[in-house]
Amino acid sequence: MKKRKNNLKNVDKKAIWRPFTIYDSSIRPIHIVRAKNETLFDNKGKEYLDLISSWWVNIHGHVNLSITKAIKKQLDQFDQILFTDFSHKPASDLAKKIIQVMPRDLCRIFFSDNGSTAVEVSLKIAWQYWVNLGKKRKYFLTFTGGYHGDTFGSMSVGHSSGFFDSFKDLLFQVKEVPFPHTWDRDSLVNKKEKESFKRLEHILRNNSSNIAAFICEPIVQGSSGMRVCRPSFMKKIVQRIKKENIPVIFDEVMTGFGRTGQMFAYQKIGINPDIICLSKGLTGGALPLGLTICSNRISKVFESDDPKKMLPHGHSYTANPISCSAAVASLDLFKSKQIFKKIKMIENIHRKRINDLSNLECVERTRVIGLIAAFEVKGVSKNYGSEFARNLKHKFLRRGLIIRPLGNVVYLMPPYCIKPKNLHRSYDIIIALLSNC
Repeated sequence: MKKRKNNLKNVDKKAIWRPFTIYDSSIRPIHIVRAKNETLFDNKGKEYLDLISSWWVNIHGHVNLSITKAIKKQLDQFDQILFTDFSHKPASDLAKKIIQVMPRDLCRIFFSDNGSTAVEVSLKIAWQYWVNLGKKRKYFLTFTGGYHGDTFGSMSVGHSSGFFDSFKDLLFQVKEVPFPHTWDRDSLVNKKEKESFKRLEHILRNNSSNIAAFICEPIVQGSSGMRVCRPSFMKKIVQRIKKENIPVIFDEVMTGFGRTGQMFAYQKIGINPDIICLSKGLTGGALPLGLTICSNRISKVFESDDPKKMLPHGHSYTANPISCSAAVASLDLFKSKQIFKKIKMIENIHRKRINDLSNLECVERTRVIGLIAAFEVKGVSKNYGSEFARNLKHKFLRRGLIIRPLGNVVYLMPPYCIKPKNLHRSYDIIIALLSNC
């Protein structure tokens, strides 16, 4: 058994390339052997509370019985099939259910594999929309600090997030509006919002006829540090952009499916996008899947027998039946009113305990929205992957907490099933760890 464990470690170290992880030969990955709800168990019997839902995907917790049952049932029927000339019930069931929770005018769905591809598809659709109309445009409009994925289009509209400097010479140009990041007791929020709107007006005055679309993470910018803006500001910005007949894309890969306290962030804002991108929590974290959902205004310009007006995009695993079945099961779980009661309960705990954290000398810029709680640590590097962030992550792990700081930003985004006592215990550990920082 010991020899087998050593072999696992050697293979892991020599053969596996981890995502967004600095190479460190002294670090040994933790081998997980099972998981349930908010808890992961390693091969030594140690338990870990998954306080970031395994990169924001496991919204119902790990190994959810309803989702697992749906996957097993579909596996007994058929797996991947060609989605150009064929269809299947899992895809049509998912399409029907997702349209039911979308604004009425969002009615055409393109299936892909993940959040990056969902965004990439949205950019291609928005660009080709104008090409098909014979009115080719030059730019995309976005917020500074937005993160939209790792493919080249999504990197381009998220270049200022700071993750993609190595590729900057390969990215296309975008126009950017400053994101008025705010937090509890922020006395400058009105000033920041006015500056953002002023910049938007300048861009529109000089470029409105050349902008293909506006894309943003509505309300919360995830990977750049859980940066939050006020819904009222977001509504004002989108209303102004829509006056110029510019399509609006909401990247709800992270914010979708209850994360901001409502099913989708656009509901919190009170305004509908022309295109919405979904992934992460779509399948409850069980399998990869992405959706790009468009309004009739957008999709109808592709409805032609001219091959040049076809959207030239597709994936081998488009509308994977097993992933679609998982997504249908996940959506069915939202029929229970208990889900949003749990979300509200978690938000209330966040607010109480974040207030406790704000009393620490090293903690500043606290914020809570729905399932998301975040704060910043004073006087340390803000860079992603900094020594401070890595050290703090390992301190959390040693105490059984899965928290992955974004530079100097510590955040919690637990699954909806987390027990209140486990969430309170997590905050107790965080406060104890940071009391002497």
